[in-house]
Amino acid sequence: MLQPSETVFRAEGLTKVYRNGALEVQALRGIDFKARRGEFIVILGPSGSGKSTFLNIVGGLDRATGGEAWFGDQQLTRLSEAQLTRYRRDHVGFVFQFYNLVPSLTARENVELVTEIARQPMPADRALALVGLSDRADHFPAQLSGGEQQRVAIARAIAKNPEVLLCDEPTGALDSTTGIKVLEALTLVNRAVGATTLVITHNAAIREIADRVIRFADGRIVEETVNEVKKSPAEVAW
Repeated sequence: MLQPSETVFRAEGLTKVYRNGALEVQALRGIDFKARRGEFIVILGPSGSGKSTFLNIVGGLDRATGGEAWFGDQQLTRLSEAQLTRYRRDHVGFVFQFYNLVPSLTARENVELVTEIARQPMPADRALALVGLSDRADHFPAQLSGGEQQRVAIARAIAKNPEVLLCDEPTGALDSTTGIKVLEALTLVNRAVGATTLVITHNAAIREIADRVIRFADGRIVEETVNEVKKSPAEVAW
C-alpha cells in the first residue's frame, strides 16, 4: 500500500503513436508527470489533445509507444497483459462519461459486482452512502436520474478501495446542477478514501475545485498550475 507522501504516478517521456497504414498520429509527445497520493487533479484540453490517451495509459487500458509510466514501484510500461489486468482490478477505479450500469440490477447489485472481485472491498452500502444514495440502493438504473446513475458508477468505482480514481468527462452528459452533485461526490470520495483523483473535463470552471490543474494541447502538457485556494463544487460557475 502506498503511503500518503509517496508518488502514485510518474511518467517520463511518455509517447503514443497510432498508425493506420502509412498514416501516423502522435497522440502523446513526451509527457513528464507526477501525482502524489490523495491529490485531486483536473486535466483540461480540447478534443484530440491527448488527455484521454494519457489517462488510458496510466490506467492500464492502453500501452505507450515510448517512455516510461510508473505506479509506485511498478513500471506499467513493462507489465504483461495479465499484470495490467491485475493492476486495474486491484488499484484503479474508473468513471466514464457513460455510466455502463447493468439495467437488470439494482444500484446496490451494480456496486456489488465490483466487490466480488476486489481484494479489500468496502461494503456496497457504504460506497452508496459516500455518494449520497443510501435511499436509492434498491432502485434500478431506469428508476434513477442521470446524475444518480453517475453517482452509482462512482460508488462502483470506489467500492474496491482503489488507490487511484480516474474519471473521463464524468459530468459531460449532465446539466450543470446535476454535474455539481457529481463533482461533490467525487471531492467527498477523494477526501474520505484518500484516492488520488484525475478528472478529465472540457469545463475550465471545474479547475477551481482541484489541487492542481494540467492543460494538454497537441499531445503535450502546456500548462500546470497549483491551486492555492480551492472552491467547493457548489461555488463553481459553469
